[in-house]
Amino acid sequence: MFVYLWRYLYSNFFRFWLKWILRQLTGKCELQRIFGSSKEGSQRTLKIEYSLGLSKSKVLRNAVHIGEAEVEKCVLGIMKEKKINIQKDTGFKTSLQVCLLQISGYKKLYLEVENLRKVPYDSDTEEHEKQLIQLWNLLMPHENLKARITKQWCDIGFQGDDPKTDFRGMGMLGLVNLVYFSKHYTSEARQILSHSNHTKLGYSYAIVGINLTEMAYSLLKSGALKSHLYNLVPGLPQMEHFHQFYCYLVYEFDKFWFEEEPESIMHFNHYREKFHEKVKGLLLDYNLVLTLQNIKKP
Repeated sequence: MFVYLWRYLYSNFFRFWLKWILRQLTGKCELQRIFGSSKEGSQRTLKIEYSLGLSKSKVLRNAVHIGEAEVEKCVLGIMKEKKINIQKDTGFKTSLQVCLLQISGYKKLYLEVENLRKVPYDSDTEEHEKQLIQLWNLLMPHENLKARITKQWCDIGFQGDDPKTDFRGMGMLGLVNLVYFSKHYTSEARQILSHSNHTKLGYSYAIVGINLTEMAYSLLKSGALKSHLYNLVPGLPQMEHFHQFYCYLVYEFDKFWFEEEPESIMHFNHYREKFHEKVKGLLLDYNLVLTLQNIKKP
């Protein structure tokens, strides 16, 4: 109760007066002070996003809801509103533009990911079938599929003889993620598939992969991926960056699973949630970037 009361008083009363006092002392608005005291990346962009969202100015509040095409116009509007002298503060325009591109780009990326998630797997769509066969060929290069509907799919971790039923929750996003990891990190994907066939600690590779797609999606949706993406991309994050984070999850989950040594696959949900909490904890570090390339650097 006290926490909520303090937040209300701070955002609606104390914050205004604190900002006013600091402006009188420094001669700079809050946005200028943030640019001057924080380095590029998530630390800066998250502070700018918070400041804009709580502003009493409609021009500033609207800045966190604009699209990419409106960024430049919005930057000029904010500079006019806050009376920024471009001759005295030469870096303000560029710094604000980068932050607004990251903020708007995050929202755009979420919509792209959500739209792909909403596309159901359709066995009558040639492109969908092509990607599914590509997944098999990447993971099992020395074994041909005997038929489209076959128990062989269980060898790469699907539940039955037709994988299309396993994509219901995540749609095409689940398949695209699996193919991306297998295509760009083929040796790692095959190694993890081999791990998943362990006699005691084995798990269903494809099903777990789709489950990790849901984890990546939920972290993106909740905003938890902002710190990672704001550090990774000095501009607009792309679908490629989401796929790269998914690859990190797959690689790290396999390590985590074997380190934990679960008694059986029946405890999967418990360890999945434990891993989820671990990743969320890592994402609280505003200096961290979670990519597979980052892990594999010597």
